[in-house]
Amino acid sequence: MQGSARHGLRCHALAVALVAGTIVAFALAVVVGVEGWQGGATWWDDPFTRQIVWEIRLPRTMGAWLAGALLGLAGMVAQGLFRNPLADPYLLGSASGAALGVVLVLSTFGMSPVLSEWAPALGVTGAAFLGGVIAVLLTVALAAGVQDTLRLLLAGVVVSTVLGAVVSMVTLRHPGLLAYVQTYLLGSTALVGWVGVVLMMIVWACAIAVVVSTGLALDALGMGEDTARSLGLPVSQVRVVLILILGLTTGTAVAQTGIIAFVGLAAAHMVRSVVPVRHAALAVLSSLAGGVLLAWTDLLARCVAVPSEWPVGVVTAFLGGCYLLGVLHLGKSTGRGAL
Repeated sequence: MQGSARHGLRCHALAVALVAGTIVAFALAVVVGVEGWQGGATWWDDPFTRQIVWEIRLPRTMGAWLAGALLGLAGMVAQGLFRNPLADPYLLGSASGAALGVVLVLSTFGMSPVLSEWAPALGVTGAAFLGGVIAVLLTVALAAGVQDTLRLLLAGVVVSTVLGAVVSMVTLRHPGLLAYVQTYLLGSTALVGWVGVVLMMIVWACAIAVVVSTGLALDALGMGEDTARSLGLPVSQVRVVLILILGLTTGTAVAQTGIIAFVGLAAAHMVRSVVPVRHAALAVLSSLAGGVLLAWTDLLARCVAVPSEWPVGVVTAFLGGCYLLGVLHLGKSTGRGAL
């Protein structure tokens, strides 16, 4: 009983710490601009600065937090679904599909009257979302359903590789796209506005409600598919729902911020390293952790090379590599598994 109380206390302490980290990140977002720290006790008295805060800094930081929350939730779903702590949200090809959608829309401007009208109507974010979802559906189709985990993983690798090659071929045929495509592939929160924030908030709220409601099913799947079926769990139906959530959350985040590495992989792993919890609680904590990670990394990306800024995906990839190296070294020195 005492151990259970201590476990619950650690879980609540982690949730409070993550919420506090979110609040502090939002507070700093008000005073951190393109030239670094731009605070002041009366910044709200300046109409120009107030407009910058409202129209640029706040939606950007909220967008970064929501994108991180979506990726953290998607990473938890992927790791629970495939029973692999190294699974990330892009495992089923959504990143390559989103990149291809962006490249195709940009490359079709002016090619024909029909395409030139269709491409702007869809928009870059719409194309990225649609491309990511189609890639996930293509992976499921190639795997002949969702029953076989290994076939899903292999199909995801194939789809990612092929679509990535197509992105490279289209970019080579249209060299003018290279700079934009590179920025998109490196990830950026600079263009997130209030419309994107509202969209991500709606998707996040719906997705986390579904994942929390399927927490017991994920717990059962963690013990093996045969065990889950013996408990009466409709494994195929649960897999379909989780894969749809995985595609929806990842596609929405990638559509708004580009491809951001590490956050989806690390969020759930960091939570589990602090306190082992069931998947329902893990979904909430992983989502909070992903939001905090990306919000703080975005602030760091703004300040590290003032007056310019680094793509946030570069910073997350660098920090993620250092983190994983540290985990591997710790696992080696203690004689335990790294993950």
